[in-house]
Formats: sequence, structure tokens, C-alpha cells
Amino acid sequence: MPGVRTRTGSERELFRRALDGDTRAREELTTRFMPLARSLALRYQRSGEPLDDLLQVASLGLVKAIDRFDPAREIAFSSYAVPTILGEIKRYFRDRTWAVRVPRGLQELSMRVDRVVGGLSEELRRSPSVKEIATTVSASEEEVLEALRAGGAYRAVSFEAPTGGTGEDAATLADSVGVDEHGFDRAEERATLAALLEAVSAREREVLRMRFEDDMTQAEIGAAIGVSQMQISRIIRQALQRLRDASGERQPQLA
Repeated sequence: MPGVRTRTGSERELFRRALDGDTRAREELTTRFMPLARSLALRYQRSGEPLDDLLQVASLGLVKAIDRFDPAREIAFSSYAVPTILGEIKRYFRDRTWAVRVPRGLQELSMRVDRVVGGLSEELRRSPSVKEIATTVSASEEEVLEALRAGGAYRAVSFEAPTGGTGEDAATLADSVGVDEHGFDRAEERATLAALLEAVSAREREVLRMRFEDDMTQAEIGAAIGVSQMQISRIIRQALQRLRDASGERQPQLA
């Protein structure tokens, strides 16, 4: 019909005006194609990532696409805008949201896996297997496992972050990943003692074990191995002297 402009023609005229610096035309195009930006932001939303942040990034990509689009080209604007918006979203994930630097390809696979896990869980009504995820994303099972591990590097969590309880008694992440270990000094002493015991005979080591580990009396030890209490006393004195000599320092007599 004469004098009636098609929607495509109207859009191309808006693009021409926007290229000429018409801010109102630019704003109208942004409003018109905002649903496209929103749909792409929703596609890449993942657990814990604020949708508002993704919408801002997608909107920035949309504006960049509007500013760079040439209306003289025989191509639909959406075909040009989608790669630009997706590139902005992926750059956002790569540069701003990962707590630990992860290769770009692995980041993108991790995001795909994250989306697929949610969809398969809803479809199957259970957690999907690694094989099912790998088939859906067209990757190997090893690559999927690596992507799942990489997902743990997405955001750092403070050791002070509460994991349960309330008030002063609230447990933190640090409580679950480590405790004060008081056995290191004892372990070092045991290692030193084990080396020193090489200076005494097997019989002397056994007598020392019964006396100081089993807390047996000299009479009980003598009865156990068939010698007198006096002989046990002599064995202990000789063994302790060898240990003192081996250690290179005088120590109090233990017997």
C-alpha cells in the first residue's frame, strides 16, 4: 500500500538515524530489541549470578551492536546482534566472575554443563549421570568431569562464611576444612626416638617397650622374659646410656 512503511523499512531508517547521532532513534532501537538481550541473559544465567548484572551486560552488548550495525547490509539485525551480545556476556564471565583463572574453553563448557544439568534434572526428575551430560553437550566424560571441577573455581567463599547455627555459636567454613593439630610435636619426637632406637639391640628395645610403653615393673618384665629383676635393671641402664650417647646430650635417667 502506498505510503505505508514495512517494519523492516522502519527499523532500517531508525538505524540510519542512529548512525547519524539521533539519540531518540538509538533509544527506540534499544527498547525494541531489549527482549532479545534479555532472552540471551536468561540463557546464561547460572546459580548465584544476579540476573540484573547479566541484563546490564547483555544491554551493553545490544547497544554496541546497534552502534556498529550497518543498515545498508542485507542482513537481519538480530543475526548481527546475537554474537555481539553473547561475546559481551562471555567476556563478563571470563574477566569478572571467576575467582580462579580458568581457560576460556573450559569456562564456556562449565557454563554449558551448568545449564544442561538443570534442564536434565528437571526432565529426568533426578540428577543426571556424567555420561548423560556428556552426550547432551557433545563432550567426553573426562571433559565434563573437568568442567564440573572447574565450576568450583567460579566464586571464592570466605573461610568466615557461616555454614550453620546462629549467633556466636555459628559454624564457619573454616571449622569444616581444618583444625588445630597438636600431634605434630609428638610425631617429631617419635621420629627422633625411632632413629635413636637403632642404637640398641632388639632385646633392649623390647625391654624398654615393656617398661615405658606397657608400664610394667622390672619384676614383671623379668618374669616375662625369664631373667632376674637385677638383670632387667642393668639392661635398662645400658640401653638408656646408649640412647643418651646416640642423641649427643645428657638426659635425666628414666628408670
